[in-house]
Amino acid sequence: MDLHLHDAAATDALGALLARTQPAEAIVFLEGDLGAGKSTLARAWLRALGVDGAIRSPTYTLVEHYPLAAGGKALHLDLYRIAGARELEFLALDDAGASLWLVEWPERGAGGLPPPDLAVALAVDGAGRSARLLGVSAVGIAWVRRMTETGVCDALLTSEGRKSSQTTDP
Repeated sequence: MDLHLHDAAATDALGALLARTQPAEAIVFLEGDLGAGKSTLARAWLRALGVDGAIRSPTYTLVEHYPLAAGGKALHLDLYRIAGARELEFLALDDAGASLWLVEWPERGAGGLPPPDLAVALAVDGAGRSARLLGVSAVGIAWVRRMTETGVCDALLTSEGRKSSQTTDP
């Protein structure tokens, strides 16, 4: 699903939409260059899940833990500063018990992370951002299909995304 985020409010709307439609447990890879909007989307998502107070970018801490209003815990990881997957063991992620993982720079932890349900690729696109949502696991594919079928993303769909998300009757 290809989306266009015209401004920061559209990024916040996407974060709220993803929070509202996410499955009970989800691992999400947030991909894109520096400044693409990964942390902004993660912050909007966490805020929509009821996280109060400061939502810090884990650029230096590598991982931030957030209790969720509905129960459970979210992890926000920024792996930009690690050299490889072996460094993940120092973050004690095996014991995290999180229902939501938001992982920035997942390629830096390749081989040491659980597989994603959803990949969100962000890129600067003029004054806004482009976002491509790709279901990776069966859970992620169903998640994107549910978002497409209910039309919750229609206002953010690009013309390309609109064409690829349409279904035809037999």
